[in-house]
Amino acid sequence: MITAENIKNHIETSLPCELVRVEGDDGHHFQAVIVSSEFIGKRTIQQHQLVYQALGDKMKQEIHALSMKTFTPEQWAELS
Repeated sequence: MITAENIKNHIETSLPCELVRVEGDDGHHFQAVIVSSEFIGKRTIQQHQLVYQALGDKMKQEIHALSMKTFTPEQWAELS
């Protein structure tokens, strides 16, 4: 069974990120906050597509649902 930590590690190794937080404890439904400079100049849907690409087949096979909020480092700094 996949865990939030597994997802976090996979995103971090596949996509340059400043911050990745993943929560979820039922093994199927997860929530993530991802901050990456890779998101600069991209629309939200394009940012999410980058995360889906980073997760690859895990999105089709192991993860039932992933709710995510994506931010550029500048956007994240404004929230902090």
